[in-house]
Amino acid sequence: MHWESFDVVVVGGGHAGAEAAAAAAHLGAKTLLITQNIETICQMSCNPAMGGVAKGQIVREVDALGGLSGIVTDHAMIQFRMLNRSKGPAMWSPRAQCDKALFSQMWRCQLERIPRLFLWQDEVVAVLESGGEVQGVRTRMGIEIPARAVVLTSGTFLNGRIFVGEDSWEGGRIGERPACGLSDQLRALGFEVDRLKTGTPVRIDGSTIDFSRLEVQPGDSEPQRFSFSNTPSLTSQVPCYLAYTNLRTHDILRTGFDRSPLYTGRIQGHGPRYCPSIEDKIVRFADKERHQLFVEPEGRNTNSYYLNGFSSSLPLEVQLEALHSIAGFENARIYKPGYAIEYDFFPPTQLNYTLETKNVAGLYFAGQINGTTGYEEAACQGLMAGINAALRVQDKPSFVLNRTQAYIGVLIDDLVTKGVDEPYRMFTSRAEYRILLRQDNADQRLTPLSHALGLASDDRMRRVEQKVKAQEVLSMLISETPVMPRDVNGFLESRQTPPLQQRVKLVNLLLRPELSLADLQALSPTLQTAIESIDESIRAEVAESVEIALKYHRYIEKEQEVASRILKFEDIRLPDDLDYFSLSALSYEAREKLTKMRPHTIGQASRISGVSPADVSVLLIYMERKR
Repeated sequence: MHWESFDVVVVGGGHAGAEAAAAAAHLGAKTLLITQNIETICQMSCNPAMGGVAKGQIVREVDALGGLSGIVTDHAMIQFRMLNRSKGPAMWSPRAQCDKALFSQMWRCQLERIPRLFLWQDEVVAVLESGGEVQGVRTRMGIEIPARAVVLTSGTFLNGRIFVGEDSWEGGRIGERPACGLSDQLRALGFEVDRLKTGTPVRIDGSTIDFSRLEVQPGDSEPQRFSFSNTPSLTSQVPCYLAYTNLRTHDILRTGFDRSPLYTGRIQGHGPRYCPSIEDKIVRFADKERHQLFVEPEGRNTNSYYLNGFSSSLPLEVQLEALHSIAGFENARIYKPGYAIEYDFFPPTQLNYTLETKNVAGLYFAGQINGTTGYEEAACQGLMAGINAALRVQDKPSFVLNRTQAYIGVLIDDLVTKGVDEPYRMFTSRAEYRILLRQDNADQRLTPLSHALGLASDDRMRRVEQKVKAQEVLSMLISETPVMPRDVNGFLESRQTPPLQQRVKLVNLLLRPELSLADLQALSPTLQTAIESIDESIRAEVAESVEIALKYHRYIEKEQEVASRILKFEDIRLPDDLDYFSLSALSYEAREKLTKMRPHTIGQASRISGVSPADVSVLLIYMERKR
């Protein structure tokens, strides 16, 4: 059976697929989203939260570009915390606990409102291609759907297999069937396929938890929003809790090691090093007497709790006995067990920076199919793949972000240039320019770029312009307004910071680590009036950005200088047909890696594992002579 044709077909209804479909349709492409189950669009399969360290920056960037993850999160959040407040602003990371049912419901509502976006419940079993170019997809129902671009976002469903102790069965998530056949068909088209593993903990009936024995973890007293648009403020927060394993817990867990698929070799795929299972933790950190667990509600109107940090694939009886040894969980009952899942992925070195595959033109991969883990990492890939798929069918230039522009640029460059040997998770340490890539300035960095594409709305752009103008006025006021010793010394002494000996500008006080912009407002009625005159919808954002920009001006300026120097290498393009084996001055490993990777620029080549600074110098000399 043949269907009507589409500009873009998106396969998979998870976080990557939803962002890809929304972006392509918003850019004017006639788009079809195909998913196995429309009722589980953007289901939070693992922890019911968005954001976190570096991940929060990604959600802000997705929002600034016109994506929907931040908007949906703001509507579904039940708790908000800004992590790492005790560190510098480059490390501040927003995180929201969400109502997982409402999150999925809100995503579907958003998608159903988008013109030119259509939904279809089915399973894609083959990508149609001819002459190295995508032609569409074939579904389990036997329907052939023509398309000019296809975005695959299959998550953990490709040949997924679930493990609980010695039991295992096929599945994409517990209770859901896997996607079979597509991996083999893509392998036949020349794609390399490999296996990865991830896992999830038990879900617990909250009515059987003794919360009096747990440590309460409240949200921020003044919760922020993820989206830079005017989404609702969070007024009623639900607490999370902290619990801890103990030596008895660890002893119980060890009794199941001989039946663990992780240690008996039945799981071949690599798991996430930075988010290990509880059994992996007690082996790798054998000296630890306890491990912290985060007890997270899965919604306002459910008893279901997620025990973050207790991921396991041990036999069910071992999981239960270990759970009951933890204070507060002695009588806990569970809704479903923890389990591991192994699935196919495609090493991302097979992609271009647009996330289009090198083997088949017009075919894009996004999300866990590329070896990443996490909703946020998936969402940003989906957004970029959807944007580029739409631009391709409209014969417009592609859209790529570099490492100095966004965490999204760091993530995609890492994937395409370095590949993965475990599920990739974003951290602030992966970004060389994290002082520039803060969560507070994502809109100023990215919304102008997205607006030029036609994705970010005019209202979004006007809001950024309004915010920038207000920041300029406020920064100038702080830099030029004088303060006298007699007016402030009493206050300064109360804050245990040295008194003034002469008149200074307000900015000199702001540079003191003991003082904040809120303190300056108490010292200067002029500043107080200026801040109160800023539109309330952007006032907090403006104040935060101005304080960061002034306090860390020298660090920001230095990082901008370094970034500018490095960008020179990104502008030196390498010929697509360059014979690296003809450059005998390159190391043999570099010749092999460069031939396989085919980097587009000197900058990309410099980040390939096995390419040394000496090899980069050889390439620079070659390109100079060629010019």
